[in-house]
Amino acid sequence: MTTDHEHNCIEDKTISADIEKFGWTVVLLEATDYLPSFAYTVGLWKNYNHPEIISFGLTIKTLHLILNDAGEIAKAGQKIEVGKNYDDFFENSDTQFLKVDNRNISDYFGQAISYYMTTDFPAIQLVWTDRNNKFPWDKDYEEEFEFRQPLLDRNSDFKFREAKNLGVFTTRQWLELGKPILRVVHDNDGDWQFLTGDQILEDARIVALEQMTIKDRTLNDVFNLDYGEAANREYIGGHWIRTKTENDDEE
Repeated sequence: MTTDHEHNCIEDKTISADIEKFGWTVVLLEATDYLPSFAYTVGLWKNYNHPEIISFGLTIKTLHLILNDAGEIAKAGQKIEVGKNYDDFFENSDTQFLKVDNRNISDYFGQAISYYMTTDFPAIQLVWTDRNNKFPWDKDYEEEFEFRQPLLDRNSDFKFREAKNLGVFTTRQWLELGKPILRVVHDNDGDWQFLTGDQILEDARIVALEQMTIKDRTLNDVFNLDYGEAANREYIGGHWIRTKTENDDEE
């Protein structure tokens, strides 16, 4: 039986071997029912003094291909420019690269952090356009793709994938008495609950999601709870323990 620690050691050895052999490797993560697929490089910073590269929301095969194409640019000694339109990654659409805010590194670059033993390395994000060749920040960007690729040069103070004005459930105790949120639930139907732990049904209140993070930015730590997951802590800033939910209706 392989323990989690042993499994991580195996992954680390494989990544190190690939970087030694090829110059970099691409870590691939499949989409879940809630979270988008994404992939990122490890090794470009070490071998070519080039930022690591991440991209979201496409098939794993496509992500692998385009990040390897980007890696070849770094290997050739060229620097990918942030904010410049590139038309050579896809046949009929453009890409741009954004500088990843370092506060977003720990959310996505787990294997790179293990490899470098720090979060202090540069990264850029490859952003693709919709079917009308519009970027996520352009007017009339297709709504279907709106949450498929989080933009990591921004939103470090609000990391949730939903709209800032999304209505979420919290408690009277948090809203009126200033008690801390100790439990967060992401229901199977997509609803979010931010709970103080001493609430009853009559204490339920609805507020905008952004209001939660403005008052307590540590709630961003659980932005990636999947459907049917919950997280508990003992105090603000404490370690979140994640679990699968069964039925939180009574909360």
